Amino acid sequence: MRFPRLSASAWITLGAASLLLMFAFGFRASFGLFVEPIAHANQWGRDVISLALAIQNLAWGVIAVLAGGLADRFGNTKVLVSGALLYALGLWLTAGVDSVWTLQMGAGVLVGAGIAGTGFGIVLPLMAKAVSEDDRQWVLGVGTAAGSMGQFLIVPMAQQLIDLFGWIGALNAMSLMAMGMVILIMPLARRVRPEPTAPVSAVSAQDSFAATVGLARGHLSYWLLTLGFFVCGFHLAFITVHFPGYLTDNGFDPDVAAWAIGLIGLCNVVGAMVSGYISGRVSMKRLLMFIYIARGIVTVALLVLPLSLTSVLTFSCLTGFLWLATVPPTTGLVATMFGTRYMATLYGVVFLGHQLGSFTGVWLGGWIYERTGHYDAIWWTSVVLSLVAVAMHWPIREHRVANLAPTAA
Repeated sequence: MRFPRLSASAWITLGAASLLLMFAFGFRASFGLFVEPIAHANQWGRDVISLALAIQNLAWGVIAVLAGGLADRFGNTKVLVSGALLYALGLWLTAGVDSVWTLQMGAGVLVGAGIAGTGFGIVLPLMAKAVSEDDRQWVLGVGTAAGSMGQFLIVPMAQQLIDLFGWIGALNAMSLMAMGMVILIMPLARRVRPEPTAPVSAVSAQDSFAATVGLARGHLSYWLLTLGFFVCGFHLAFITVHFPGYLTDNGFDPDVAAWAIGLIGLCNVVGAMVSGYISGRVSMKRLLMFIYIARGIVTVALLVLPLSLTSVLTFSCLTGFLWLATVPPTTGLVATMFGTRYMATLYGVVFLGHQLGSFTGVWLGGWIYERTGHYDAIWWTSVVLSLVAVAMHWPIREHRVANLAPTAA
């Protein structure tokens, strides 16, 4: 694997951005640990918590589209600062929550907005613009892996905070750490520069943006990619929120559940890096098809084989290799089709499809559990959706959209 030679400025940008993603996705991946404590403290069913976390994922997706547009127009760093502060506020409101409305506003809307402002849709385009086109896919893999490393490090830490200070103290501590994310944004504000482009008038820039969005709206491959990403969101959000409960229901200790989610993140560091490397050299749609069918096979194995610590850890490792491996080829396809000039906005729309899937997976998981007492139906639904995703990616065409002006790249 070729290790790129980058400037000192690029390395500083990549380092700060990677740390930011570690915190953003580590906090988000920890919410599954709080489902049972919050439900027990308020005598709520899992469907109540699931709805709030489903709202979180939906808010993340909807606001990501707006955040992408604001980043394209006003710069990434302003959006990042706003996202970090909203994240901290949402975590603080969730600590000690005793009403459904506050839960939905804090853990739902505000945390969702915080992730949208500090997540992949804002940070990955920033990282892609810091390097040459030859190194773009490698960098996308690095950024994706950083988010997973945060999951590996922060989810077990969150469980330790719960053990030491209770769920309220743990959320308050995480809120303070979220505020500290602003420090990581400072070097980005100094280092990131706009893409070099030929001088254009405001009118021509608006025309270029409108033309790009117009072509995307009528491009079948773009929408098939968006629909396929729905399945990715369904898989990831259901497992993040409900897998800890699934394990404790089957007699495992909460610490095992926390390490299972963390192990997914650790293995995804490798999976995302390999995906970023491979997606720059092979058909990206075929890579995505392989990932989705592999997810289905791994899930079937979990369901049909005897459940044990070995099978749980094996599932976590294999799922981790496939976890966010979809992100580099998906973002790469958007860049291939439309260039990077309006990548944050165009990827934001694709990501909205992902978050609609996340909403469905989280909410449906809690709803089915409260009515059946188990997660079997939702597990098998995720297997069927894996096959649907393969079918969605088959017709995608991997080339530059016709009639798109070169200046949009």
